[in-house]
Order: sequence, then structure tokens, then C-alpha cells
Amino acid sequence: MFVDRERLERRLREEFGGSSGEARVVVRQAVDLADSNRYESHVGSPLTTDLIIEELADAPDGTPADRWNWWIGSLELAFGEFGRFTIRQYRK
Repeated sequence: MFVDRERLERRLREEFGGSSGEARVVVRQAVDLADSNRYESHVGSPLTTDLIIEELADAPDGTPADRWNWWIGSLELAFGEFGRFTIRQYRK
């Protein structure tokens, strides 16, 4: 597992906009997901900063949290057990 918190937060803001608070909550959820080892055990590859940015870039549109929830939703549909990583609210 290697999710670089600072780099991920910076890249989220650069690529997808949104607020600092929003980017921070996405980073927290990404670190929690990586720490759970759930992604790697289901997909077979480690969760990295670059992988997260690539996956979120595939989302139809939106801010970092919108894109994160879209991706987590697709993982939930495919594998189950990912819904707990959904973002429900954040401070702007």
C-alpha cells in the first residue's frame, strides 16, 4: 500500500477542483481503504496515489468527493464490502 497523503490531496485539487476540506476527506477515505487491504485483495493490485487519480478521472464529472463516490459505488457493485468508504459529508 502506498497512498501519499499530501500528493493525493494536491493532485485531487489540481485535477478535479473542490475545496480543501473535500480533498482531505477523500484522502482519509483513500488511506482507510488502503489500510483495510480490501482493494488489493479483490483487485490484485495495490492502491496507490496514481491509481486513485486514474480511477477518479474515469468518473463522468464532478468534484473529488463526487468522483470518489462514483468509483466506490462501482467497486461496491462489483465486489461488495466497499460501501463503508462512501463520503456522506465534509466541511467545505
